[in-house]
Amino acid sequence: MSSNPSDSSTPRGEAWVWFTGLGLIVGLGMVVGLLSLVILNGVTVFWAPPVPVAQIDDGRTIIGQLAQRRIRAGSPANAPRYELQYQVGLRELNGNSYLWVDEAKVKAETFPADVLGLERVENGPAFVRPVSLRKSDGQTVLVTDPSFEVAFQAEVASASAVREKLVEITRHRIGDVNAEMDAARVALRRAEDLKLAAEVAARRGQITSLEQRFAALQAEAAKVVAGGAVASLVSREASGREVLVPLTQVIRGWFPNRLDTWGRIQLFSSRLGEFIFDEPREANTEGGLMPAIFGTLVMTVFMSLMVTPFGVITAIYLREYAQQGAVLRIVRISVNNLAGVPSIVFGVFGLGFFVYVLGGSIDQLFFADQLKYNNNTPVFGTGGLLWCSLTLALMTLPVVIVATEEALAAVPRGMREASLAAGASKWQTIRDILLPASAPGILTGVILAMARGAGEVAPLMLVGVVKLAPTLPFDAVAPFLHMDRKFMHLGFHVYDLGFQSPDSDAARPMVFATTLLLIVLVVALNIGAIWIRNRLRARFKGAAF
Repeated sequence: MSSNPSDSSTPRGEAWVWFTGLGLIVGLGMVVGLLSLVILNGVTVFWAPPVPVAQIDDGRTIIGQLAQRRIRAGSPANAPRYELQYQVGLRELNGNSYLWVDEAKVKAETFPADVLGLERVENGPAFVRPVSLRKSDGQTVLVTDPSFEVAFQAEVASASAVREKLVEITRHRIGDVNAEMDAARVALRRAEDLKLAAEVAARRGQITSLEQRFAALQAEAAKVVAGGAVASLVSREASGREVLVPLTQVIRGWFPNRLDTWGRIQLFSSRLGEFIFDEPREANTEGGLMPAIFGTLVMTVFMSLMVTPFGVITAIYLREYAQQGAVLRIVRISVNNLAGVPSIVFGVFGLGFFVYVLGGSIDQLFFADQLKYNNNTPVFGTGGLLWCSLTLALMTLPVVIVATEEALAAVPRGMREASLAAGASKWQTIRDILLPASAPGILTGVILAMARGAGEVAPLMLVGVVKLAPTLPFDAVAPFLHMDRKFMHLGFHVYDLGFQSPDSDAARPMVFATTLLLIVLVVALNIGAIWIRNRLRARFKGAAF
């Protein structure tokens, strides 16, 4: 009987087909599991569930939102015991916003309609039972009054308007005056050093005018505070202690046990909008992430604009002009090895070369007055948006070079020869034939570079990213986009919340929400680049034939 493998009814390699298919399933399962975990924990941050009043068998009463349930450490595996974590808020009274309770000791949970949730500017949220509202006009509205909720929401909105106006004056308008005053003082010291009497007089007059504007803005801010809403909420916490909450400290208030589905969706939308468009507060554990979103987006775009031309030009030279030989092989090996260098090494190089050498040289050439007359304060000789973009561009450069070389190599040789035979020069052939035909492959490399650069954190910590940036890199002051400024980044925000936050329980929900936002931002950037690539591929689809 023949033992030829070709006579077997089982195709050769079928086991490996199943094995590779299993690997694909496992990989997709891991990706789906990771995304599901992030989405579930990130989205539920903005949802407002009912808030129970829990009676504990030791006589305590807890008002708080259920945060998580877990198996109690040391409980037997065959009969696990669980413990519950409640977000009770009122950190200034309780010392902590979260409380763990043995589930077996919870005698009962009720959901009274008068429980009020408050999101505050400081000390985290609060869950209380209101007693009365002291309005800004001096009237008092009891919680039993049918108009209580309407009056409360109106006072919260009025207090929020006062708070926003105060922030606009103190942070933006006074900040602009301070920046002008710093520049004027540097110019005054320079004029005094050079003994320019006329300029000294002019600068002193400018500083006097700015000081008057500063004093006027301070007076305006004081007037806003004095004439603004002074309403307050009289309430009681779980143990019955009276709690007086000034409404100037309240971001929003809601009755969680009265909300229907539509009300919870509205509250969800309000919280999500705040998360995207507002600034952070409470050591970044609450509030919004607009500065971090803007910083991540601008840095990624500038990194892409810097890495793409250099990567493409380098790949064109290596593929089309450089002579094949040992030197070229060494260069290619070096480029490939650069892709595996740890990112922190690029951060150290960026700090040493871009910040200290290049930035210090720029300061010496163009900002000597700033160094001499402003306590040796550097402008470009310190971390900033420009150096972060350059550092990440250098880090992702090998990805673009390799992808571009592969795209150029994939263009059929006949297209090159036909172009040269028609009388075109080598550069004309590259410009008009090779680059359009290889554009989809080049953009694939740019997409990979963007995906890697947007999520990097380690090098940014050395060359310009900060926990909280007082100003955005973009404002209304010329040159409008300030590449020398430090900025916030979503990846560093995740690291800061996860490992540097003083309140890990309060930071945990924001870690997932920020991670989800970073994934969405990277996906959005990649989708944009993929759309451009597909348009180019459709335009030059005949280039492959």
